[in-house]
Amino acid sequence: MSALYMIVGTLVALGVLVTFHEFGHFWVARRCGVKVLRFSVGFGTPLLRWHDRQGTEFVVAAIPLGGYVKMLDEREGDVPADQLDQSFNRKTVGQRIAIVAAGPVANFLLAIAFFWVLAMMGSQQVRPVIGAVESGSLAAQAGLVAGQEIVSIDGQPTVGWSNVNLQLVRRLGESGSIQVAVRGPDSDVESSHQLVLHDWLKGADEPDPIKSLGIRPWRPELPAVLAELDPKGPAQAAGLKTGDKLLSMNGQAINDWQQVVDWVRLRPAARVDLRVERDGVALEVPVVLAARGEGDAATGYLGAGVKGVDWPPAMIREVSYGPVAAIGEGVKRTWTMSVLTLDSLKKMLFGELSVKNLSGPITIAKVAGASAQSGVADFLNFLAYLSISLGVLNLLPIPVLDGGHLLFYLIEWARGRPLSDRVQGWGMQIGISLVVGVMLLALVNDLGRL
Repeated sequence: MSALYMIVGTLVALGVLVTFHEFGHFWVARRCGVKVLRFSVGFGTPLLRWHDRQGTEFVVAAIPLGGYVKMLDEREGDVPADQLDQSFNRKTVGQRIAIVAAGPVANFLLAIAFFWVLAMMGSQQVRPVIGAVESGSLAAQAGLVAGQEIVSIDGQPTVGWSNVNLQLVRRLGESGSIQVAVRGPDSDVESSHQLVLHDWLKGADEPDPIKSLGIRPWRPELPAVLAELDPKGPAQAAGLKTGDKLLSMNGQAINDWQQVVDWVRLRPAARVDLRVERDGVALEVPVVLAARGEGDAATGYLGAGVKGVDWPPAMIREVSYGPVAAIGEGVKRTWTMSVLTLDSLKKMLFGELSVKNLSGPITIAKVAGASAQSGVADFLNFLAYLSISLGVLNLLPIPVLDGGHLLFYLIEWARGRPLSDRVQGWGMQIGISLVVGVMLLALVNDLGRL
């Protein structure tokens, strides 16, 4: 079933985003008087095709990894004399800039629409209350303690842990300080704390901002009573059963399931002597943990889970907006994620953020499937983020991308004449090499995650 969600989710995501992107080019081209020859969603063999009254061929092709809008252009073939005024290359620089920019702009508008719907649907946010602070950590040095609620980071309000994580992600790879405002339990008095950074998580492959500060979010206690077992996991192989209550690990008493999770993760492939209670009888069960990942990134795996518990109502915050306020929220979230995406690319370029954070088609497909399976809200959220990424990446000043074409047209506007075909050809070759190289790197990263 998860494979089906992955396939359908990916096809829907790519279909919606590519169609909307290309429609932006198409719509503005028509308004500028350019004759559109073909509007294609996908590449390769056409599966569906039809024509409209103006002679444009609409195509749905077999390979759903992009699309294109083909316009009448003298640079790509002979144009009848009576159609020269409809040729793309005969339009003013301003019109050509508008046509090229319309694709990425359409992606940003689509993201705003998705975030607008999500803001009206509302969401449940877990209040960002600190559950524990590790001794000697950055959070401890700043004076943060358990029980405090994080109110804002660098002046930005934090209504839930997702907001906390977003604000912290923006500071990855940096030096300086983070201003954290908190308030104590049952108090409206806020206090400000400064966390000092030095190349914070610079080059980390899989950064975990909240954990690296030494903060553990508050969560209700989970009894260490097994409710599910991986049929191929170490726990099942060792003879553990659902209903078993874990009492200790290597003689260390177990008070909460999170304690088990943290302990196991640090011990890949290790032997663990578990003491469990089954039907009122204490048993000793040795387990050899599995290892997930390689090298320093390897983590231990037990292959067992427990039943969730309900969160206290006081720890849950309902966040929703009316139709008008939701528009502002949609614009704000789109702007924030666009700036974050661009800033992350800059940090990767200068080595402040590991290039292993780049994701390719495999990761996109996995996330598409998981979000589709999770529900409408999560899938819309995924579509919004992916649409923003598509818009930002297409605006990069790299020839073959929309941003590269915009760069050529801006230069033409500034100097009064276009660059020579030879220079533009060199730019295209460099651009193709860069794009192919980045795609290969992203694919390697995807395979490494598998």
